[in-house]
Amino acid sequence: MIAAAATVALTAACTTPEAQGQEAAPGTAPAVASTGFDAATRDDAEFNRQFSHRTADVDGVTIHYVTGGTGEPLVLLHGWPQSWFEWRGIMPALAEKYTVYAVDLPGLGDSVGTPSGYDKATLARYVHGLLAGNLGLHQINLAAHDLGAGVGFQYAAQFPDEVVRYAHLDYPLPGPAHSADAYRQLSWHMAFHNQDGFPEMLVDDDVREYLSLFYGYVAHGGAGFGGPGAKAPFTAAQIDEFARTYQRPQVLSGGFNLYRTLDVDERDNKAAKPITMPTMLMTAEGTLEFTRSTVQPLMSNISRAVEVSGSGHWLPEENPQLVTTEMINFFGRGAS
Repeated sequence: MIAAAATVALTAACTTPEAQGQEAAPGTAPAVASTGFDAATRDDAEFNRQFSHRTADVDGVTIHYVTGGTGEPLVLLHGWPQSWFEWRGIMPALAEKYTVYAVDLPGLGDSVGTPSGYDKATLARYVHGLLAGNLGLHQINLAAHDLGAGVGFQYAAQFPDEVVRYAHLDYPLPGPAHSADAYRQLSWHMAFHNQDGFPEMLVDDDVREYLSLFYGYVAHGGAGFGGPGAKAPFTAAQIDEFARTYQRPQVLSGGFNLYRTLDVDERDNKAAKPITMPTMLMTAEGTLEFTRSTVQPLMSNISRAVEVSGSGHWLPEENPQLVTTEMINFFGRGAS
């Protein structure tokens, strides 16, 4: 079970900043009506009163993000196979306390363009270009999930003076305690996604079906956790939204490239200094100790560790109340 756990390890449609009475941030492009990036929120009037879709150009990549709320910045980074939309259910509660920035990683979601690399240190520099370079955010709270937490760790490691607090959600880190090679041997999907060309060729015509099966595989009770099997813990509309982005060939390949760069991630994580800001570790039920063993050499100040009851890998969706409460309490403590 422990080994398996490690595997997971707009006017109505699109509200522009102006429509919300907000100024577009310097270097950013106001959102425009689209049949794409706002598809899941176009008819959600309540969402559009609180949040807006925006984009910014960073080194040849147009990064899409969703923002809203008031208070200190709280940046959310998604995992695979998801997008900013994984945070949709808990964003309104977070936005009551913080200014939320839910970012589509470079090359994924509705971000457009190909980053120079999909290793997590490179992606962290693109995200930094968005947050610090375009938006002027030099003091942030940061929460990241799954492979996005690989990016989150590298962001905190490369820019330690700019991250006040960091929440690391359900991602064992390749590095000094767990090699990339060992990582790939823990699950069929780690090894499969690492192959050149084969995943794209086999998944291309059945992206939605593949994602649907995978979501259930690592849900609470799923086979990936040694359980009897589970259905995807998402509605059909949620799966449609994730599949909409991964049906783009560039995004499908970009997602698999997150796995193909694990060797580079291991090297970069080994070279990184342990982060010292207050850190919260959150994991699926039954996986805390394994995940802690992989991240502890790289995080010297884990001040809170939470095993999310009743949840598999999809923490914000499977137990949103607990995840929201823990995040608000953790980030509310500030830098102390």
